[in-house]
Amino acid sequence: MTVLVTGGAGFIGSALVRALVGDGERVVTIDKLTYAGNLDNLAAVLACAKHTFIRADICDRMAIAAALREYRPRIVYHLAAESHVDRTIDTPSACIETNIVGTAVLLETALDYWRSLDAAGRDEFRFLQVSTDEVYGELGAEGQFTPESRYRPSSPYSASKAAADHLARAWHRTYGLPVLISNCSNNYGPFQFPEKLIPLMILNALAGRPLPVYGAGANVRDWLHVDDHVWALRRIATRGQIGETYLIGARAEARNIDIVRMICALLDARRPEGAPHARLITFVPDRPGHDARYAIDPAKTEDELGWRPRYGLEEGLAATVDWYVANHEWCQRATRIYQQQRLGRLPEAAA
Repeated sequence: MTVLVTGGAGFIGSALVRALVGDGERVVTIDKLTYAGNLDNLAAVLACAKHTFIRADICDRMAIAAALREYRPRIVYHLAAESHVDRTIDTPSACIETNIVGTAVLLETALDYWRSLDAAGRDEFRFLQVSTDEVYGELGAEGQFTPESRYRPSSPYSASKAAADHLARAWHRTYGLPVLISNCSNNYGPFQFPEKLIPLMILNALAGRPLPVYGAGANVRDWLHVDDHVWALRRIATRGQIGETYLIGARAEARNIDIVRMICALLDARRPEGAPHARLITFVPDRPGHDARYAIDPAKTEDELGWRPRYGLEEGLAATVDWYVANHEWCQRATRIYQQQRLGRLPEAAA
């Protein structure tokens, strides 16, 4: 099977590509290589005969159509997105262009390609729209998101992903394109761009820099190891029902401040010369529109597809800390792009 992965040099995309190639699949990776797209993430597979890398923007209709015609994938995993919320607060037009316009271009070219296939090829083809739980907006103290939850996005990023999901559903309903949608909780693990909470806290703590925690750190997220997410995506693409939505979460809710304290404790054991790392915790003004809590009910994915997360939060977080401690060169190169500066802060809040 040949599969195509958009955004395949990013954090989640590269984990998917590495897993697919490792299992002998032929993979075509498309990535624009913006700030979060990093060929270092694909170093293990770049020279592999079963992997092809194409540097292209998903908004480039000719490039996408040419890739589909030449490599004839049976599955398209669509992960390319502007996904860093703080950046999209600063420059919302970028996420609108990539997440909405880019998804529309990809759906249009995929539809043309799908229609060109013979009957067997059309039956086999799948388009997986990979999305986020943020499209559902904010939860109260109780409850979980389900596939039937109403969309109530709060940020430019989540609004653009909600629009992309609606487009994918429309292409299935109107044109019959065999689309599936997944919505995942917060991911963590190796190769994550250091703008995100967990790698930012690890790298700042290792350098003895402040650990900036938004507000009181009370925001709750369901934390999902990236390898568990990748396993779920593969199950959804190959075993899921066309037209259905599948939620992916680890049932591992934790407040941001608790995650930061766990990281500090792990680093105290590994780097005792810097202990106690918790002394570096610094509370900073909250992000605009910061949702208080997300939580996912993954029962449908578990029951229909036989998927279960393999990583518990403590085990997964410890393995993640160990990876960042051991991969200093990757971290140095990544932080040349992002120097831990504050993003997503409105001008009136900056005084």
